[in-house]
Amino acid sequence: MQRKRVAEAAKGVGRPKVGGEFVLLDQDGRTFTSEDLKGRYSLIYFGFTHCPDICPEELDKMATMFDAVEAEAPGSLTPVFITCDPARDDPKILKSYLAEFHPRFVGLTGTYEQIKDVCKAYRVYFSTPRDVKPGQDYLVDHSIYFYLMDPEGDFVEALGRQHSPEQGARIILEHMKDWKGAWRK
Repeated sequence: MQRKRVAEAAKGVGRPKVGGEFVLLDQDGRTFTSEDLKGRYSLIYFGFTHCPDICPEELDKMATMFDAVEAEAPGSLTPVFITCDPARDDPKILKSYLAEFHPRFVGLTGTYEQIKDVCKAYRVYFSTPRDVKPGQDYLVDHSIYFYLMDPEGDFVEALGRQHSPEQGARIILEHMKDWKGAWRK
């Protein structure tokens, strides 16, 4: 019951909308849009490939959650990583990086403006340092949440660092049980 309240509250009047339309490039250099996520749940994480600790930990967690959900509900969840650092994270870099975590992860990048727009739509905070010289290393400060979206592209729930992979998978599966709409195969 609490789970239904969380999902319904996310859609309520006066709530900020999380998510929206976007057009980006996937890790194979193909156009990928928000429409490509429709028909199944998606778990979206924003990060960057040069992250030394938090992103790798969270992507390991995402892989564990995805495998647990996949074991009980095959083909019902799309795991997505959207970079907050498009200057360094091109499709080739994303493909190599995400292969270290899970072969089914979808990696997305774009121009700085496209990434800024998608981050704004998902209410993701990110900040890159100013005046970075070419080749200089830097960190990107960003929000640390997984955004669970339903098969219509609507926000369901944010899963944070306080959720273990097992708890996250259980929450996702419980939301899936509540879904009454159509699924894409």
